[in-house]
Amino acid sequence: MEIKQLAQELVAGCREGRTIANLDKLYKSDAVSVEAADMGQGRETKGLEGIKGKHEWWESEMEVTGGNISDPMLHGDDRFAVIFEMQGKEKQSGKAFDMKEVAIYHVSDGKIAREEFFYTT
Repeated sequence: MEIKQLAQELVAGCREGRTIANLDKLYKSDAVSVEAADMGQGRETKGLEGIKGKHEWWESEMEVTGGNISDPMLHGDDRFAVIFEMQGKEKQSGKAFDMKEVAIYHVSDGKIAREEFFYTT
């Protein structure tokens, strides 16, 4: 998949609630996900199954109530960035949050090989 198509599909999937369904389609099986801070499990998650687990945890713990996802910003033929802005609440406590995150996606052989998230900690 060309990087522009890949980036557009990632953003469309996020906007349309197809994030988890898109993982198999868009990510390499050995992809790596890197958070800005250690949330108790280490900063790096390796492999598609681990990345799916991160998404499943987020959906089980957080309720997104609003937000915006930027169009993808391409950087050559191997990277793109997306800005995520969202509002929501923790399901268990009901505590509201506002979040802004920059995600950098590294592409290899037509699939996402690495994602890095930048946010205020």
